[in-house]
Amino acid sequence: MSSQRKLLPDDTEAQARRTAMRKRALAARETTPIERRAVWEAAIMNHLDSLIAQLAPRVLAFCWPYRAEADCREWVERWLGKDTNHIAALPVVVEQNAPLIFRRWQPRMKMAFDIHDIPFPEHGEEVMPDVALVPLTAFDARGYRLGYGGGYFDRTLAAMRMVTVGIGFELGRENDVLPQAHDRAMHWLVTEAGVFPAARS
Repeated sequence: MSSQRKLLPDDTEAQARRTAMRKRALAARETTPIERRAVWEAAIMNHLDSLIAQLAPRVLAFCWPYRAEADCREWVERWLGKDTNHIAALPVVVEQNAPLIFRRWQPRMKMAFDIHDIPFPEHGEEVMPDVALVPLTAFDARGYRLGYGGGYFDRTLAAMRMVTVGIGFELGRENDVLPQAHDRAMHWLVTEAGVFPAARS
């Protein structure tokens, strides 16, 4: 169990620091030239090959790219083509303060848009992922992450059992993202620099 102090919701100084980390990481990512991000993204996908082969999920969840995140769609299409038993899924926001659900995704299927204008499968069947690729905005070596502040993945991971793989760029790495009591750490981190098991101790 981590010895890191878990923050209380009214810890306003820590919340301000988390907000600053999130803004800094987003700004750095969104202002990085597309060509440089493409190189990083290619490295991430190469690293994913070995890790996902090791984890061997049947149902793999991923996220539609948002705000200059690493784009996993082509990689997932290739993964689907390797085995007809493979199933890919996208998260769906049902309501703002509820866990996500996951619907089966296939290339070129009809998509709808959630309350944040992010595409999701309009008629895909609901599935339970074995492994989820979770976007990282800012993150630390223990596997804790900052997303966009909505808490969707933390609520989801508290309600579901799955292996989580954080996907992000090294420019979002922090010494400590000051996790709160409800935050859930990733099991693995994948960046352009490699594959890292979360250092939870």
